[in-house]
Amino acid sequence: MEDLLAQVANVGFPIVVSIYLLVRIESKMESLTLSIHELSRVIEGLKTPLKGS
Repeated sequence: MEDLLAQVANVGFPIVVSIYLLVRIESKMESLTLSIHELSRVIEGLKTPLKGS
């Protein structure tokens, strides 16, 4: 029984920590993706007038 509890503790803790970190990182990744898309649009807007010159 003690072996089973030890195994659950050894395996369960890393799983819980991994899930927690993935959930936290996901929101930051979405924000970063939106920022990159916005930056791409701004750069394209700056390029367009230069092509006509």
